[in-house]
Amino acid sequence: MNGKIFAMAAALTAAVALTGCAADVHAGGVGVGVSAGTGDYYDAYYDDYYGPFNDGYWGDDGAFYYADTGHTWHRDDAHHFHRTSGESGFHHVHGSGAHREH
Repeated sequence: MNGKIFAMAAALTAAVALTGCAADVHAGGVGVGVSAGTGDYYDAYYDDYYGPFNDGYWGDDGAFYYADTGHTWHRDDAHHFHRTSGESGFHHVHGSGAHREH
């Protein structure tokens, strides 16, 4: 009986720990990530150059890495993602960065 209660409590804890987050990519797509309490959320400004993307994160090297809709990761070497909204044509995106595979 105790094993069954422990298993149910573990499953409930795991379910509560998972959170979803979406990023509006303005070009008709939504980037969605699932975070397991990592606190690894990102904010960026994007000009829609690459089209819809799935998720992203700011790397330790200062570059933005994004996953396209096929879940392939790319480094934004052309700077279509910014940390601030300083330039015209960029809009805010926010997501979890939870699927980091770089």
